[in-house]
Amino acid sequence: MVALIRLAVVGLVVLTAIYVMVSLYSRSVRREKLEGWADEQISEGRLEESDRDAFIEEGMRDYEHSLRRKLILGVYVVPIIAVILLVYVTNFM
Repeated sequence: MVALIRLAVVGLVVLTAIYVMVSLYSRSVRREKLEGWADEQISEGRLEESDRDAFIEEGMRDYEHSLRRKLILGVYVVPIIAVILLVYVTNFM
């Protein structure tokens, strides 16, 4: 029983670290894309230079509610289901 608790705690710590890294990476990639789109629109004259920061912040608010952000939670779900399935198959089949 102690081994199971130790596995669960260590597993959740590792999965949390992976989730944080993937989440930060995804946010930075999205921000870079928004900055590129803003610069492109400024050069084409469709966006004012003073509106650049507002454009990027609005895009990041949209990202917070996007499906991509929710899919990153799969970092927790997929490994936990895999371990449960592995334990079940090992012990009961």
